[in-house]
Amino acid sequence: MHWLAPNDGIIKLESLQLDIVGFLAILGEGSVLANAQVSTLSRWIFLPRLIPAPQALMRPTRPLVLEPVPGFCSGIFSGNYRDNINHIGNIVCDANGLAPFSVRVVSIKRVCGDPMKSKTLGPLTAVLFLGFGLSAFLLAFSIQQRDGMSIVATCLLSLLSSLIGYGNKWTLQLPKRQVKSGKVPRGDVVIRYPKGSFLVVRCDEDVARELYFAPAEIEYLLKHAFAYRILSLIGTMMLMGGVICLANAQIQVQIAWAGSYMLLGSAYWTVAALPGKLHWDTSCYKVTNECLSDSNMKAKGYPSENTTFTQALWKAIVVAKTTTWVSKSDACPDTQAWQDWLNAARACSKDVRLADKEKVEGVKTWEVPNWNPQSYLAELLDTQAKTDARNGAVEEV
Repeated sequence: MHWLAPNDGIIKLESLQLDIVGFLAILGEGSVLANAQVSTLSRWIFLPRLIPAPQALMRPTRPLVLEPVPGFCSGIFSGNYRDNINHIGNIVCDANGLAPFSVRVVSIKRVCGDPMKSKTLGPLTAVLFLGFGLSAFLLAFSIQQRDGMSIVATCLLSLLSSLIGYGNKWTLQLPKRQVKSGKVPRGDVVIRYPKGSFLVVRCDEDVARELYFAPAEIEYLLKHAFAYRILSLIGTMMLMGGVICLANAQIQVQIAWAGSYMLLGSAYWTVAALPGKLHWDTSCYKVTNECLSDSNMKAKGYPSENTTFTQALWKAIVVAKTTTWVSKSDACPDTQAWQDWLNAARACSKDVRLADKEKVEGVKTWEVPNWNPQSYLAELLDTQAKTDARNGAVEEV
């Protein structure tokens, strides 16, 4: 690229070579894929506009499930168990940001029958209209410059987004309990995260099934896989044609295209860095924070902060008042010492009640019994070690 003329040192537009500007149209695949599923849930996806890296949404096959989150989900009374956390459940309420060995307690209720959906007005909507505005600007500028190649490129690359939107548009179908007769146990759930933190969710069985245990169904507008592949092929041809036309546009128009894609790519990268919950409308669920008597009321979600996993596990048992879920989720070793500890923890948790005085007005507070789970476990482990040593000595003799 020659930025300066060799003789007089004056910048001349005709000396610039920006054929590479077409590659800007296919950069930024990661930022587009970061929110691809929630963005294709919105009806705005049909709006013709510029998007960076459109090839990221023209995959050979479409995803059939929402990507789960690492963790362990256990039904306290239902006996349900999953070795991951449903994407929707993690969006409604998550504890990924908790410090290690922290315990958070929430209550989740369904407040209306509306489905989960993407936000009508949110960060993704802003970048969508930014792409539409840039597309309209480039079309007008191309017409003003009488650049036929740029006009064709604008039409192809803008209509490509509508084509991709039609192929990827879907609706979310949360599973519901069909048989309403008879009594069912409460749906309370304990979620254990890889960092050793716990989220205790107090809810009914319908909410637990929707958010944590039954898989969410993705229902695509274009149902046939073969039709989707044909549509992706057409989209690929449109992308190639648009890039070729863009490479043959006037230099002034190419500069405008380069600036537009740089701005658009930066916007998508910024939106991809935001928390996923900002893109979803979760108003159909009401999440109410609760706390333990030793919770940090200055921290978000009022977590009970602990220094060891044993202490965190004890606090989760305090709210659950049962330990059957502990063994099912492999939350502790299967040894006699740990079984004795679980029996003692269950016995101590039976006396747990709501605190006489709430730490913050309106926040339900669970009173933690005066019991040292760490020292009691140490005693049990020491006793087991001595027993194992004696048994080993007898075997050697």
